[in-house]
Amino acid sequence: MPQNNTLKGDRANSELSGEEWPCSKASKNLAPGFSSPQWSPEPFGRAVSTGSRLHMETLGDQSDLAPKVETKLYHRRWFMLFLFSFVSASNAFMWLQYGIISNIFMRFYNIDALAIDWLAMIYLLTYIPLILPILWFLDNRGIRDVVLVGSAFNCIGAWIKIGSASPDTFPVTFFGQFVCSVATVFVLGIPSYLASVWFGEKEVSTACSIGVLGNQLGIAIGFLVPPILVPNVDDMDELAHHIRIMFYITAGVATLLFVLVVFVFQERPKIPPTQAQATARSIPPEQYSYIASIRNLLRNKPFMLLVVTYGLNVGCFYAVGTLLNRMIIVHYPGEEVNAGRIGLTIVIAGMVGSLICGVWLDRTKTYKQTTLAVYLLSLVGMIVYAATLSLGHLWVVFITAGVLGFFMTGYLPLGFEFAVELTYPESEGTSSGLLNCSAQVFGIIFTICQGKIIDNYGTLAGNIFLCVFLLIGTIMTALIKSDLRRQNANLQAKAAAERHKSGQDYGATSLISEQQTSSQA
Repeated sequence: MPQNNTLKGDRANSELSGEEWPCSKASKNLAPGFSSPQWSPEPFGRAVSTGSRLHMETLGDQSDLAPKVETKLYHRRWFMLFLFSFVSASNAFMWLQYGIISNIFMRFYNIDALAIDWLAMIYLLTYIPLILPILWFLDNRGIRDVVLVGSAFNCIGAWIKIGSASPDTFPVTFFGQFVCSVATVFVLGIPSYLASVWFGEKEVSTACSIGVLGNQLGIAIGFLVPPILVPNVDDMDELAHHIRIMFYITAGVATLLFVLVVFVFQERPKIPPTQAQATARSIPPEQYSYIASIRNLLRNKPFMLLVVTYGLNVGCFYAVGTLLNRMIIVHYPGEEVNAGRIGLTIVIAGMVGSLICGVWLDRTKTYKQTTLAVYLLSLVGMIVYAATLSLGHLWVVFITAGVLGFFMTGYLPLGFEFAVELTYPESEGTSSGLLNCSAQVFGIIFTICQGKIIDNYGTLAGNIFLCVFLLIGTIMTALIKSDLRRQNANLQAKAAAERHKSGQDYGATSLISEQQTSSQA
């Protein structure tokens, strides 16, 4: 049985359970700005009153009255995480299934390179206008409904593409890709939210990294599998057959995952996993304002700096992933399969980097230092990759691309987790959504600009273009003030619980001494 971590309150509240305590009289002194905290009947509650922030340093002596609320970790949290990760992987695969064999699809549909690029960039463009409505949907309906709708769009888009396996059906394949891109808005910012809702404080960064890994796994498969399933053959009927097989496989996987989400995926555990999450549930839903939450985030200067720097880094990654086939084919003609393998190397190395960074954060909590170091090394990796791409040795490109991917992709969960720390107790989904929105904007700009630069001036100039913006991002990251609010919340709750427990022990000792004195008298 899972361990019960409840610490009892004073004698007046000694019999209250973990769910009853927040409604008790003593709990009203938990923190300034909390109005009669209680467990929210909605999908989830919030930890601050309307339009306010949580300033943990103002708790003062009032925290002495705050017993430690019951927390519990459920084994099924891992199934929720991996199921979501596979949904994200399925969607990410379809993002790159055209771009990594762009020369083949250009010939098949008789279109130019920009049209192929837009099959990837539509994922980025769709995100921008839809993210705020979907964040509102997340705040009002919860994570289960968001993941369910996202997996539904993913499934529908995959089946639409099956009808586009002929040379004159490019509009159909573009529409199917658009439907899949809508699914991205529902799933891309979920990892940090899911990790906070289901996982303990010593594993939350690792869980977020695994959630991001799902997306990276899909990108890795998107680099590897399409060149294998769709070889560059001259016969158009045979080519259409290969494309149709790829579309059927993706549709079957997307359907299976949708069914699993419908019947298995859950909103949240009954008992919160951390003290910070317990606090975040305590605000009545009528006291939470979505607009005020957005306003608070936009006024948070360290977070807004992170939004820009995250967008610059991830936007560069999107541009490299979208244009990788074009960059490789320029210097190594006929190497479509190896272009996919180089992309796979980037992502696999990044998956390792993501896991290492997540475990490191859970152990050290050095959010800014780690983020800055990885950002700087991403810049170094991009410089080395740009300098070695045209040397004529594919094995060198594999190595430098792997180094680039290790740091650039490893940065993704760092950005999510650092944002949660800077913005607690605002919704993790909202902060992640704004980060991703920035990444989509910069991704579109960088992809279009780098594509034009490559066409006119070559790959070296295009990659130097990205290096300049990574340098700007590194400098801006160094300017971010490290304000770890979530960590402070957990530390304050633990300290309050220890002080309360010490007070109980002292009271019990005094009572025993009085009884002994009375008996001796």
